[in-house]
Amino acid sequence: MNEGVGEMELREDERIDFLLAEENMRIIQSETVFSFSLDAVLLADFAQIPKKRGKAIDLCTGNGVVPLLLSRKTIIPITGVEIQARLFDMAMRNVALNKLDTQLSMLHGDLIDMPKKFGNDKFDMVTVNPPYFQTLNEKLHNKNDFLTIARHEICCTLEDVIKACSKLVKSGGKVAMVHRPSRLMDILTMFRQYKIEPKRLRFVYPKQNKEANMVLIEGIRDGNPDLKLLPPLTVFHDDDSYTKEVEGILYGKR
Repeated sequence: MNEGVGEMELREDERIDFLLAEENMRIIQSETVFSFSLDAVLLADFAQIPKKRGKAIDLCTGNGVVPLLLSRKTIIPITGVEIQARLFDMAMRNVALNKLDTQLSMLHGDLIDMPKKFGNDKFDMVTVNPPYFQTLNEKLHNKNDFLTIARHEICCTLEDVIKACSKLVKSGGKVAMVHRPSRLMDILTMFRQYKIEPKRLRFVYPKQNKEANMVLIEGIRDGNPDLKLLPPLTVFHDDDSYTKEVEGILYGKR
């Protein structure tokens, strides 16, 4: 167990979990506020982050899971941005818990304001796991306000997200996003509208013979047209066990 885990202050609805295959990493989670899901893990695995030079920013960072996972792939500094104060607090404590203060930093704020905050101080990589749902009918929102803001376009729209990504990333830098396939045409259209050229695309399927329920997409700011459609990723076998590739992503068995 990491030094400091026993002393880390937790709220009554929080727990400390292992961070998947990372035996030396822990993460504070809460069933009532925020627990990371597979989409964040797949995004961190998919993103082609520079290993030694540059800097990255993760928007809609939640409890900081994507920066935590990315820190195992790179030594560059990573900034996480979260609008919800409670989730930001969890992210800050997760950085401290894993003694990553020299590499990871967290900002409490609105992603819409980040381009103005950073100005011409551009990033080599932007990752984002944004709210998926355009739900206008409040009856379809989650009863939990934390989950509603995380999953529904309450505080930002898809266009807000892509516009911010375009302004934050340097020319030639990369933007990686996970979303739902139903929004793919909107994503591709707005990527190009905001000068992010789609370069890599991968569909994620819950099982064979099922419809895709996630899409991973990476683009390059001011890049040339050349989209690569990667092999599909299937999460579960018919017996609900993880496929070999997903098991490798989750637990390092590949």
